[in-house]
Amino acid sequence: MKVVALKDIIGSDQEVKGENWTSRRLLLKKDGMGYSVHDTVIKAGTETHIWYQNHLEAVYCIEGEGEVETLKDNKVWPIKKDEIYALDENDEHLLRAKTDMRMVCVFNPPITGNETHDENGVYPVVDDE
Repeated sequence: MKVVALKDIIGSDQEVKGENWTSRRLLLKKDGMGYSVHDTVIKAGTETHIWYQNHLEAVYCIEGEGEVETLKDNKVWPIKKDEIYALDENDEHLLRAKTDMRMVCVFNPPITGNETHDENGVYPVVDDE
């Protein structure tokens, strides 16, 4: 059994910040669940290019409003509170936040904890063993 409190993650090395976002990594590869779970805040008025070539991601919006644009077809998907989107084809996309957005993100395979987006918007696969 694992119990993780967000208050214990904030300010620790499991809180990772990018220019447009802050990701609090709640479950990581080391936890042995086969996926990782993050509580992420996207800053209002930002656009972030993301392309998880090595991961599948599901994102549940619990606060805020924005949109995702998938770049292969330039389709725009409005996102708001109580909606989930799944990047089930390693979709290259733009995430735009109209307001601050708080998201619960699940990654498969799990991340190790310190990953940040590279110049292509990709998280590398890190072997922490």
